[in-house]
Amino acid sequence: MQLDTRRFASLVSWIISPVVVAPAVYLLIVLYRYSAKSSHLDWFLVLFLSATIVPMFLIYGLKKIGRVSDYNISFREQRFLPLLVLVAVNLIGYELMKQLDAPRFLSAILLFNAVNTVFILLVTLQWKISIHLFSLTSSIALLVLSFGLPALVLLCFVPLLMWSRMYLKAHNFMQTLVGSLIGFLLTYGEFKWWLAL
Repeated sequence: MQLDTRRFASLVSWIISPVVVAPAVYLLIVLYRYSAKSSHLDWFLVLFLSATIVPMFLIYGLKKIGRVSDYNISFREQRFLPLLVLVAVNLIGYELMKQLDAPRFLSAILLFNAVNTVFILLVTLQWKISIHLFSLTSSIALLVLSFGLPALVLLCFVPLLMWSRMYLKAHNFMQTLVGSLIGFLLTYGEFKWWLAL
């Protein structure tokens, strides 16, 4: 039973992970809001590369050379370099989106990914915040902005992911709770400000 529970917790952690959730949300937004535009797949490709492909290869490479101990980068001290690289990746993606004349909403995803990664990086200097929970709730905030309040139902996945991260001893309760709250509130606030400009 212990093994089965751990396997389930690991499965939850991988399925509701940043490299799965973020691109799924981006694809949904692009297809729903921008599919009539001829460049919509180009915009999604930039988002997908920035949010999934580059981070996966980065973490794989860092693990291969021994700079991180596991794919979740469980140790706070090992997170600085990959987070710093991801800030650069998202800023490059943002500039590329502007060159492709992407809508402000889509280009802002990469801009605020960079900003929020800087925030996480600064927190990481002293404390360990749950990037899994931050990514999940910030993605839900994007869906709320795109589809309205019914998207809030997706917050029901937050307790499940919190349990998973705590059960796997990747985080404690406060690290998951703060990641959840800050991820949603920061992203929602940033986009409300950005779209009102």
